[in-house]
Amino acid sequence: MKRVVYTGFAFMLIILSGCKISKDIAAPDPSLPASFRGTEQTDSSGIATIQWKQFFTDTTLQTIIDSALVHNFDLQVAVKNIEAAKLIVSQAKLGYFPEAKLQATAAINRPSDNSLNGLSLSEFLGKSYIEDYSLSAQLSWEADIWGKIKNQKQKAASSFLQTNEAKNAIQTNLISLIASGYYNLIMLDAQISIAKKNLLLGDSTVAIIRHQYNAGQVTDLAIQQAEAQRLVAAQLIPFIQQQIEIQENALSVLAGVNPSAINRKGQLHETIIANELSTGVPASLLQNRPDIRAVELQLAIANANTGIAKANMYPALSITAAGGINSFKASNWFSMPASLFGMAAGGIVQPLFQRKQLKTQYELAKVEREKVVIQFRQSVLGAVGEVSNAQVKINKLKEQEAIAQNRVGMLQKAITNADLLFKNGMANYLEVITAQSNVLQGELELASLRKDRVTAAIELYRSLGGGWK
Repeated sequence: MKRVVYTGFAFMLIILSGCKISKDIAAPDPSLPASFRGTEQTDSSGIATIQWKQFFTDTTLQTIIDSALVHNFDLQVAVKNIEAAKLIVSQAKLGYFPEAKLQATAAINRPSDNSLNGLSLSEFLGKSYIEDYSLSAQLSWEADIWGKIKNQKQKAASSFLQTNEAKNAIQTNLISLIASGYYNLIMLDAQISIAKKNLLLGDSTVAIIRHQYNAGQVTDLAIQQAEAQRLVAAQLIPFIQQQIEIQENALSVLAGVNPSAINRKGQLHETIIANELSTGVPASLLQNRPDIRAVELQLAIANANTGIAKANMYPALSITAAGGINSFKASNWFSMPASLFGMAAGGIVQPLFQRKQLKTQYELAKVEREKVVIQFRQSVLGAVGEVSNAQVKINKLKEQEAIAQNRVGMLQKAITNADLLFKNGMANYLEVITAQSNVLQGELELASLRKDRVTAAIELYRSLGGGWK
């Protein structure tokens, strides 16, 4: 009869263990376009697959980034998160093993002499107290009938992978910030050179006007206006120097070092950004963007949480066992085999009424899973938008830069002509001052446009998922 019961019980466990109580939701189709707006590329390879040292070839910039990858505090925290997640994965792998405890106890109990226990002790043992010494090992194990332990392992593994993706996302953003800041520094260097050059030009103009004033050809007004124009360039120099030091401090902090000057030799016009920056196809974002992969892993975690919440509503089979040595006298504690004892038990627990807590937890897990699906679609759509924005910036800034270059060329010719005409008495000082003002603003704007174009290329590289390889 016992054999029939055990066989039926085992058969029931086999049937139940094959049941799937929660159906996982796969990553939804994000309905990606065939190509990014403004491009017609069908090649899946893009600049996101290029390692950051191949994309950013400036050695000074590489040195700053290398320092940041080691010393940046956000990255250090991300690495510690990975270590913590790895420990959780290691612990989750042991979920199928039973729990084991070793326990040693010693107790003495003296009941009242007028109590039933006290009278019994005196009569049968001849003493008024009783001792109890025990050394035991206890085992407990829960059968993973409904896949709860399996889901816990999946959750831990997905969380570990998610921390890796979070670290990659931080690195991608960090490299983008450093590169943008570095090229902004190069742009500021170019602008301060422009300001100094125009300051020297203003000095020359003021000197000529003073000679004319001494000759009685112009009035004080001419000197005042020329001096005011010269001071425009002079005022720019300390302002740009301020911006340079602030940018150097910001780069130092990102690199994880104390604020200091950054030695650099690059010139803005020497910055090499390819005319054609391949974007690849939008589908490649699913593999290249760490933040999208992190949300996809969050869906795996949500699936696991839903499975765990559902499993908590079903019967749980647990088996416990204990064994060891026990004695009422210390002298007989290790007397074998008389002091040996053992026990084993198994039980099935089915939750009946817990004020709807388990049902609510399950429904909440499903809602959270649906939210992750929405977040996944949102992150993919946002990534496509970022790439499209960067692409249009590059295209339109290229056009603006070409126009600005032509404008500066004309203004530089104009200032040369105005200077010659002024020296020969064929132009007045106002024409010279206006030409100087125009060329100063034009050269500053050209430098800013060149920097913006470089920044847009960096943003395209980041938005495509480049920088973590």
